[in-house]
Amino acid sequence: MYPRAAALEREGADVIHLEVGRPAFDTPVDIKEAAKQALDAGIVHYGDLQGTERLRQALARKLSEFNGLPAGPENVLVTTGLTQASFATFMAALDPGDEVLVLEPRYPQHPPKIALTGATVVPVPLDPERGYRVDPERVEAAITPRTKMLVLVNPANPVGTVFTRDELAVLADIAIRRDLLVVTDEVYEYITYDGRQHTSIAALPGMWERTVSLFAFTKAYAMDGWRLGYAVAPTELLGDIHRIAMNETTHPNVFAQEGAVAAVEGDQQPRHDMVAEDRRCRDLVYERLNAMPGVRCHLPEGSIYAFPDVSGLGQPDPEFAEQLLHEAHVATEPGSSYGAMGQGHLRVCFGSEPYARLEEAMDRMAKYVQSVAPAHD
Repeated sequence: MYPRAAALEREGADVIHLEVGRPAFDTPVDIKEAAKQALDAGIVHYGDLQGTERLRQALARKLSEFNGLPAGPENVLVTTGLTQASFATFMAALDPGDEVLVLEPRYPQHPPKIALTGATVVPVPLDPERGYRVDPERVEAAITPRTKMLVLVNPANPVGTVFTRDELAVLADIAIRRDLLVVTDEVYEYITYDGRQHTSIAALPGMWERTVSLFAFTKAYAMDGWRLGYAVAPTELLGDIHRIAMNETTHPNVFAQEGAVAAVEGDQQPRHDMVAEDRRCRDLVYERLNAMPGVRCHLPEGSIYAFPDVSGLGQPDPEFAEQLLHEAHVATEPGSSYGAMGQGHLRVCFGSEPYARLEEAMDRMAKYVQSVAPAHD
């Protein structure tokens, strides 16, 4: 949808971008200053292939204090975004013929990478009637002798579920009993609402040994363009992942890593302020969507996405998203991009625009919905 929206903008349209999962905020000043100082200090040459020692030490402290993981600097691989971390993990761990369980609605970037390894994606539906929670029976039923891996996104993209410690414990029990490797994408670890606490599945008993945890600076610190992430795993797992990553990019940007150190070790108030604003935006979008005839939306518990059901309006979701873009100049993503369970839905990023622009987007969307709803009531 982004190229379509950009084409409209080139024609002079005022498009509100709710399709791209990018923060609406600027990177905090102290993070940018740290990178500038690194440039001035001549930190511009090749660095440690695994990521700078200084950053990996800072991340090891964060992983211990916030995530409860027994990680040292040797367990951290700094990558060019979480995207590279996930690609390198799949390439290192999977072989042709392997099967990978992916909870659905799913983040659409993981399955194509899995397919490149020759492995097969096996979708496992979440339970929409319970707010897109894990259904252990469906997970167990999807496992075959070829199943090697379970991929988890927590908090979930696109549905905004924050999986509880009890839910993760059930998945951990299945992974241990069925000898599965777990890959967990935790890019939204800090973005949770209403007092919910993020839990890393690798912190549960018996899971450190069989889990690759993936993180990034992208969302929490508004550093999406910096392209910095990191993979965390026991050294024997991480070594294989590192071999893939170093042959892709050698190592990540060195002066950007100095900014990342400032993000981890500096004042965390800007991060808290951004999450508070994300919650305000969530509340607005949730309330406005549910007030539209024929639209239903569950309350996102985390992340920066709402996933409204627009099937009651009688249009397939790709057609609805296309018409909403062209007639209301509001860009969203069709839910069918997130698997079969996403059909009839839209992904709406409430974290990508300032509050006032979100209000305008909801006004435009409400007007469009009113124009199509009567014919399908």
